[in-house]
Amino acid sequence: MYSRIPMPRFRWETEDMRYHLCFFPWVGGVIGILEYLWFLGVVRFEIGPTAATLIALSIPILITGGFHLDGFMDTCDALSSWRTREERLQILSDPHIGAFAVIRLALFGLIYGAALSELTAEGRILWMGSFFLSRCLSGYTVVAFPKAKKTGLARTESDTAARRTAGILLLQGGLCITWMMWRSPAAGGTMLAIALLGTLHYRRFCGTKFGGITGDLAGWFLCRMELAMVLGLWAVGILTGIF
Repeated sequence: MYSRIPMPRFRWETEDMRYHLCFFPWVGGVIGILEYLWFLGVVRFEIGPTAATLIALSIPILITGGFHLDGFMDTCDALSSWRTREERLQILSDPHIGAFAVIRLALFGLIYGAALSELTAEGRILWMGSFFLSRCLSGYTVVAFPKAKKTGLARTESDTAARRTAGILLLQGGLCITWMMWRSPAAGGTMLAIALLGTLHYRRFCGTKFGGITGDLAGWFLCRMELAMVLGLWAVGILTGIF
């Protein structure tokens, strides 16, 4: 559901979806592993920094099919419309894209690529964990935060998820941050701050602008968290010089 990785197909029943979000972060784990293998190849074959960065940016899109970027673009269109809450929710459901979505996506890619290209080898290893952590946070918010609509993917996932799903996602996220702190206390602390502040802001923002979260907003949040984390790692590297 959350990736293009070939999997056996079967009919989803309510019981099957009770814990499926617990495995959502592992899509990010696969992305992180592929990024690691890619950068091993970059070193082995002496691939230039431009190609290395652009291919690294492409890997998450190839694995997810742009699933979360679609939500990011829809949300950018809705926010740029300056319409009422109800009209913004309608724009989220519109399959067309507007100019502001394209502009914001271009800015997203340029800023992300700039930050990634400046990371050292150690910084990139920590960055690979951001794919896992961002999905822990996004999955948690889908289960725990109020929904803007009575229908849609976020509502279905929340209604069918078991009560302990939110706790399992938080546990996985905590373990990821612990691993980051073990490798670099400064970087791990920065990721923890970004996770806490970003999630709290997301809840308040969605409540004010949309009356709750939706599937598109969950994708927008995930993309923004990934961007914030790579920028955070870049900043830590600049300020501390540790990597």
